[in-house]
Amino acid sequence: MSEKKPKIIVFDLDYTLWPFWVDTHVTPPFIKRKKDEIVDAHGQIIRHYKDVPDILNKLSEEGYELGVASRTSEIKGAKQLLNLLDWEKYFKYKEIYPGSKTTHFSQIKKLSNVEYKDMMFFDDEQRNISDLNKVGVLSILVKNGMTHEVIDHGLKKFSKL
Repeated sequence: MSEKKPKIIVFDLDYTLWPFWVDTHVTPPFIKRKKDEIVDAHGQIIRHYKDVPDILNKLSEEGYELGVASRTSEIKGAKQLLNLLDWEKYFKYKEIYPGSKTTHFSQIKKLSNVEYKDMMFFDDEQRNISDLNKVGVLSILVKNGMTHEVIDHGLKKFSKL
């Protein structure tokens, strides 16, 4: 019997994929200056957690459908960063707007026809983890940004459901 795997893996953005709040810590518009350097309107260099590009690429190559769910009010800036980081190609589902994460997930469920029990979510805020665990989405608390260890822990936990 093969290991149980999620059909969709969803990530929060702020303090999960990158170490800041896009609506308060950086100032759009963002500009790509060099191959791998993105800056905000004040010239502040935008960084992401080190393992994230490799994690997204690996999950995508392994055939997982990926999504983002963010409650930020800086919708345009968040989407611009996903584009400049060349990450939007990985995300089939992009629910980026203020409100409850359960609203984001109900939209993902509607668009994908995938049940909550077949989804997995990574977020840095316990309230979001609690809300989604209640509806049946296996949700993993991210304490210091996404790493290979965090994704591996989540996938192992999911396989045992």
